[in-house]
Amino acid sequence: MDAIVKHLTATTAIPVITLGRYVTGTMLALAVWQWQGRPAITRAMLPLHLVRGALIASMAFAFYWSLQTLPLAEAITLSFIAPLLVPPFASLLLGERMQPRYLAAGLLGFSGVIITVQGAPRFDGERLVALGAVLYAAVAYAAAAVLLRARAASDGATIITLMGAFVPMLILSPLAIGAAPVDAVTVGWLIAMGAVGNVGMQLLSRAYARAEAQILAILEFTALPWAALFGWLFFSEPVRVQIWAGAAVILVACIWAGRDQRPAAVLE
Repeated sequence: MDAIVKHLTATTAIPVITLGRYVTGTMLALAVWQWQGRPAITRAMLPLHLVRGALIASMAFAFYWSLQTLPLAEAITLSFIAPLLVPPFASLLLGERMQPRYLAAGLLGFSGVIITVQGAPRFDGERLVALGAVLYAAVAYAAAAVLLRARAASDGATIITLMGAFVPMLILSPLAIGAAPVDAVTVGWLIAMGAVGNVGMQLLSRAYARAEAQILAILEFTALPWAALFGWLFFSEPVRVQIWAGAAVILVACIWAGRDQRPAAVLE
């Protein structure tokens, strides 16, 4: 989805891209909600979904804006402070006990991030502003992920996906005022964004309903090699050797965090 965003930034304003992603996402999510028998959305669900929706809207706008300036792999790399923030946020908001193994795996994964930024261009001028946008997006994403964990098990993936698109759409809707109409090709890309985003949210909702936020946050680091591949393949962005070295460290952290520590069954 981020690769589609970066492609669209060359011809389409960031507010239009951001709003379009959630308009198309809402339309698709409503169709799934209808198909699933219209599961009830209760008043008790709304407060956290409203807060989460506001975080998603601001996060998306900030991150999409940064992609105008930063290479895809670099932007993804800089956003990787988010997994480090999830364990303390989950401990504070959900009462999850911070487990040393996951915290250590997060730190190991972030050391891979540090490796990847070696040899990167300087962060000054417009790049510095883009850096600030990525860092804000990472904080907002971590908070939204924890709120997702809070509602995933009780609300279900269908409602989580619908509210994760509908609330941002409402918040971002004033951006449509005075915006120039988009052509059919751009509409097609926005529909693709909505589809990819909704499928991703469905999968995330099911994952967060079954595992602690601090465990799944480590797996966010696997986005780096994909970002490097898509940036090189679609935008001819060079992929430094440090990125692949960092990706190897990140992979080790993911495997470590994902290992099942339950004792093996004893055969009698």
